[in-house]
Amino acid sequence: MRTQAERARAFRALHERPGIFIMPNPWDAGTAKLFASLGFEALATTSLGFSSSRGRVDGTLSVSREELIANCREIASATDLPVNADLENGYADDPEEAATIIRLAAEAGIVGGSIEDATGDPARPIYDFDLAVERVAAGARVARSLPFPFTFTARAENYLHGRPDLGDTIRRLQAFAAAGADVLYAPGLRDLETIRQVVAAVQKPVNVVMSSADPEITARQLAEAGVKRISVGGALSRLAYAAVREAAVAMRDAGSFRWVRDTLPGPELKAIFKK
Repeated sequence: MRTQAERARAFRALHERPGIFIMPNPWDAGTAKLFASLGFEALATTSLGFSSSRGRVDGTLSVSREELIANCREIASATDLPVNADLENGYADDPEEAATIIRLAAEAGIVGGSIEDATGDPARPIYDFDLAVERVAAGARVARSLPFPFTFTARAENYLHGRPDLGDTIRRLQAFAAAGADVLYAPGLRDLETIRQVVAAVQKPVNVVMSSADPEITARQLAEAGVKRISVGGALSRLAYAAVREAAVAMRDAGSFRWVRDTLPGPELKAIFKK
């Protein structure tokens, strides 16, 4: 197994080399091993996938910080790949307190992670600009204090919370970059032209999540737009639930078990988990 420092350097190198890369989002050790077996170079956790696996609705910090870190540890320990973590909003409003989650994630084996500017409060869903920037600066300080190159991502959440304000989103991302973020991320961008505008407006690598973007957009088009990395959030977990539901409905309504033909053979699954 590679050391954490080696995985951290490998993850940083993915951002520095030419071209784009894709990070699938496992929600447990099994899916982490599955994606690793397919040749991906890095993984990313998913708050939606993890919340769903616990039977909870994603959002407003539906899992505790301790549960989130435990999930990070499980996924980071499952493979030799670098793992980037969705660290929610740090579970605190105060910049320094929120930033401590980066250290906790690092102690769990994580080599990169994101903190968002969403408050978790429906009445004021996005932190005020100055506080949001202070939070990123605090996160960057903690990331720089670690004994390996932790790749810190800052998220501007406007588009996920009913505020499709491109100007403010770009302003935030630019400020987050100046405050020390290594990667910038505005989840909820749907069309390619908007993505192009965001990438053109910043000087740091940009992550695009395809769980809410137009699914007709391809990785090649994103690469041509200047995007550095692609994630899919909780989309793969939602796909898994959709497939299981379809099979269960077929059993219930038609007494049909034809879905067994589409399952992953046991020997293949064993081979993946033995690695």
